[in-house]
Amino acid sequence: MFFFSKNINANDKRTLHEFSFTDVDGKKYLLSQHKDKVVLLVNVASQCGFTKQYADLQTLWDKYKSKNFVVIGVPSNDFGNQEPGSNAEIKNFCETNFNINFPIMEKVSVKGKNAHPVYLWAKESYGSAAEPKWNFHKILIDKKGKINDTFISTTNPQSEKVVKKIEELISN
Repeated sequence: MFFFSKNINANDKRTLHEFSFTDVDGKKYLLSQHKDKVVLLVNVASQCGFTKQYADLQTLWDKYKSKNFVVIGVPSNDFGNQEPGSNAEIKNFCETNFNINFPIMEKVSVKGKNAHPVYLWAKESYGSAAEPKWNFHKILIDKKGKINDTFISTTNPQSEKVVKKIEELISN
């Protein structure tokens, strides 16, 4: 059994909105565009036992995108080499197999010292619970850009606890 600490660093004043990614098409993706939105940040992979969660993430996106909610998929090959494809292959896989139209970023590292700056910030500001331990780890971020909660890979995106948290944050 794993236990992850939530050592929230109250001194860390940074928010998600100060960071950016490059999307799967190679364009800069500013996270500041999501101020006043609830964000579910998920590291994804196309050859994982949890890959079917793409469909559940798309359903969440379809249901809540008009209510200031966004899902962001972040491909990573950090766990079991389960995302070996190029960015073009990842995009094609998502669109062909799951009709994904929520934002997908370029493939990055999400753990360790070489992690993307968003994931380094997440771990520094929220503790080890924010560092992915496997594919499809979920980080829920409030409208102010602060981490509210995290969900391990086995937690389905449409589970009651995830949906309840999203709805609470959307209504605040």
